[in-house]
Amino acid sequence: MITLRLDPKLEQSVNKTAKNLGLTKSELIRKSIAEYIAKLRQPSPWETGHDLFGKYASGRSDLSSRRKELIKDKIRAKRT
Repeated sequence: MITLRLDPKLEQSVNKTAKNLGLTKSELIRKSIAEYIAKLRQPSPWETGHDLFGKYASGRSDLSSRRKELIKDKIRAKRT
């Protein structure tokens, strides 16, 4: 359990918003905290650098996303 002190203006805003949304104040605060924490989530290494992977060595930025298609094309080219 958490006890929370809010300044009167913010408490009034919370009360009004909760009422407008048909939620209890506790529900609104819980959802708000959960959403805030989700936004703070650190991106994975892939999310951080996906636009850079494979881009500079070959000059193509789609190597990781189209790898299977590109390999099939190379194999077909060798067979002809």
